[in-house]
Amino acid sequence: MMILKDFYYELPHNLIAQNPAQKRDMSRLLVLSKETGQITHLHFQDIKNSLKPGDCLVINNTRVIPARLLGQREDTGGKIEFVLLKKHGEDLWEVLLKPGKRAKQGSRFVFGDGLLKAEVIDILEEGNRLVKFYYQGIFEQILDQVGIMPLPPYISAKLEDRERYQTVYSKWNGSAAAPTAGLHFTKELMEELRQRGVMFAELTLHVGIGTFRPVKTENILEHHMHSEFYMIDQKACDIINQTKIRQGRVIAVGTTSCRVLETVSTEDGFVHPKAGDTDIFIYPGYRFKSIDGLITNFHLPESTLLMLVSAFAGRKNVLSAYEEAIRLQYRFFSFGDAMLIL
Repeated sequence: MMILKDFYYELPHNLIAQNPAQKRDMSRLLVLSKETGQITHLHFQDIKNSLKPGDCLVINNTRVIPARLLGQREDTGGKIEFVLLKKHGEDLWEVLLKPGKRAKQGSRFVFGDGLLKAEVIDILEEGNRLVKFYYQGIFEQILDQVGIMPLPPYISAKLEDRERYQTVYSKWNGSAAAPTAGLHFTKELMEELRQRGVMFAELTLHVGIGTFRPVKTENILEHHMHSEFYMIDQKACDIINQTKIRQGRVIAVGTTSCRVLETVSTEDGFVHPKAGDTDIFIYPGYRFKSIDGLITNFHLPESTLLMLVSAFAGRKNVLSAYEEAIRLQYRFFSFGDAMLIL
């Protein structure tokens, strides 16, 4: 049995990054060898020295939507908070409500002085609601006006520039949280890597708010993993598979890219175009099929993301690297520093 406390570590509160680094690629980078446990300390812009011509970085091009809505009940005027989780159809969204207990079928809500209205259509598993939105105009534009960026619960500082919670290569709207490993890349760094013979393959996974949901079962195997929508096309698969054939390394940028690759990979490590929902749960003992390396941030204690990283690099190696990062005052979580595991 694998128990939750095996993935616990003590983190001083002051190491939780409240703001992004002044320049994206000037965040720190801890390089960890999964074979030896050896650690090297760099800055992110130095990642080029750890990559080789023929390597392929797999990036998640999802874009965070301003998914947090503050409004009122239409009948009583009582305050309500929505977080958009997943699109289910035209103007139909699965949402998390606070407070949600009284939001029965037929309950109606108003946002942005009436620019946006919503009605509860159904009550879903885990208490989420299926709601239909009513508005005039284009939904995305209205959301931009009335919505708030859904920053993680451990970030209390106000985000001055919304784009700092987006990757520079973000394209497709749909996430309730950023694929944070990608926040360290600049367009200039990506171009320099391309000039050095490093390839990029793009996929999409819309990150759900479930990524912050704590594991509550003592035996981690009893944890119910959230599902997220993903999409990978033929072009990306061709780049990744050609990398494999040429014996280059496939390096996932973030746990989100890793989850998609491991979802669509066959036993021989090759990937095929596919779209759907994945609830893959990766923890120690998992045999990786597709990836040779991983770029990732520092994750919360006892989180499924820390379990995934531990599965890839070994739990002891990872916790030892975290201990070293804490000693050297690395910045943790979404706006924090990065790790490269090879």
